[in-house]
Amino acid sequence: MNTKENLALSGKLKLVLTDSKGNIKEERNIKNLIVNTGIGHITSRMTAASAGVMSHMALGSGSSAAAAGDTALGSQLGSRVAFTSATRSGSNNESIIYIAQFGAGVGTGAVTEAGIFNASSSGTMLCRTVFSVVNKGSGDTLQVTWTVTLAAS
Repeated sequence: MNTKENLALSGKLKLVLTDSKGNIKEERNIKNLIVNTGIGHITSRMTAASAGVMSHMALGSGSSAAAAGDTALGSQLGSRVAFTSATRSGSNNESIIYIAQFGAGVGTGAVTEAGIFNASSSGTMLCRTVFSVVNKGSGDTLQVTWTVTLAAS
């Protein structure tokens, strides 16, 4: 018997924008692109633990479409933030759920892109997505829940 198994790597994120009183202003679910450096990072972690784990998210205002060769956001808004949590999920632990919160005054502006990185600056990008504008005011909070899944098909 000849058996073939393919692996598919995918990502999606959920954005929840709230005002200073905690009222939801906007909520979106968006697909993303796992970039080439992210794929290389995953395989490097399978052979050695020398590459740092993914630890930060960033928001940006760039509008160029996400591309496999991307290594940074088009135009980062403010500092990256550390994940508030990173957990494995699924019946076979096939998903990783990263959560980050961009509080009041952090990543403020016309947000059109987001990315996951393994450092607070520079480092390796795992994935990037570009979307229609989310206007994050100075008093708003944006929570990003990003799920990356590796599944056999």
